Parts: sequence; structure tokens; C-alpha cells
Amino acid sequence: MRTTILGLVAGVMLWGAASADEAPNAAIQGTIQSQIDAFLMDDFVTAFTFAAPNIQSMFRTPENFGAMVRNGYPMVWRPGDVRFGELREIGGALWQKVIVSDAEGQFFVLDYMMVEQDGNWRIAAVQVLPAPEMSA
Repeated sequence: MRTTILGLVAGVMLWGAASADEAPNAAIQGTIQSQIDAFLMDDFVTAFTFAAPNIQSMFRTPENFGAMVRNGYPMVWRPGDVRFGELREIGGALWQKVIVSDAEGQFFVLDYMMVEQDGNWRIAAVQVLPAPEMSA
């Protein structure tokens, strides 16, 4: 059943993704995946480098940033599964949907706001989106 739900959620998230430009899409996904990989190794110094300046100035240190992620986004700190949804432009900003599962197998849809800085993509915000309605 979880596979079916994941498939439905992924299908909803991927709908329309083909229209996104592939070059920034791959680079943006690489940035997000690299940060998640750093979280998995508890390497908050490296994870902090993928945050945009607004996030870095808000948390000031990798340790503060790491504590926020561990306490506020445990599904990102220790994801069971990571899948990328659509990349879209909203109000001039690029937002990447990411579907993650936590240690208990619960799925979350996250929206990452991405900004380009000095030719590199950085994460400027992350928000948890409401799960899409599922009917039997």
C-alpha cells in the first residue's frame, strides 16, 4: 500500500515537471541531494554551505543550523527515501518539490526555494506542504 501511495504522490508531484528546464533542474536537485547527503553524515559544516546567505545569517553557525534541522526537519536529517517532484517558478523564484519519507515510513512533501549565487544554487527556504488528498 505504501508503494501505491508513494506512486500516487510522486505522480501528482511530477505532473508538469517535463516543462521545467533540465539544466537548472539537475543542478538544483544536486544541491538539495548534496545537502541531504551531508545531513546523513552529520556534516553540518558542509550542509551549511548549501544554504543561501539569508539562512546562514539567520542561524550564524553550522551547529545552530544543524540543531534546527534535527529538531524541526527530522525527515530531512534522516530521510528514508528522497524523490524529486516538479520544479516551478512562482513570483520570480524557483521552487523544487521534494518527497521524503521519515524513519517510520510517513511521507512528506517539501518545497525548496532556490536562489542562484555566483553560479551555484543555494537553498533559501524550505516549507512542508500539505499532503495531497487521497481517496480510495
